[in-house]
Amino acid sequence: MFDAPLLRQAEALLALYRQAGKRLATAESCTGGLIAGCLTEIAGSSDVVDRGFVTYSNAAKAEMLSVAPALLDHPGPGAVSAEVAAAMAEGALQASRADVAVSATGIAGPGGATEDKPVGLVYLGWATREGKAQARRHLFPGDRAAVRLATLREALRLFEEVL
Repeated sequence: MFDAPLLRQAEALLALYRQAGKRLATAESCTGGLIAGCLTEIAGSSDVVDRGFVTYSNAAKAEMLSVAPALLDHPGPGAVSAEVAAAMAEGALQASRADVAVSATGIAGPGGATEDKPVGLVYLGWATREGKAQARRHLFPGDRAAVRLATLREALRLFEEVL
């Protein structure tokens, strides 16, 4: 399912969190659980991975992660935005026992794009118990599979950076 380099990256990340005594959570939209799936592909990951939220719909983002409907709805920034990515990460942190949460929201395509929000636009958010939730904009090339895989790789890298 996941290639060897990706699994090595996930395994190294889990080892870092284990050594630091930290737990993590994911909040995913465009990746549909790939981030949590990759992490939990590693045997013994349950001592680091607290939980993952797949919140594909706006209703799920609001209900499970307490993302404010005003952020999700028009004329708000919309589900694919830095504000929502940060709110998703914060919501995952608050609804879990994790020390760090990373979120992903974006447009993997092939549909759903607009002039302002093209296919490949992804926001990754993060939150820690020690700081304010933040988000970063990415524009990944390729088809749906490529965008989702690039998002997964960047999310794993972000988990490491935030630690």
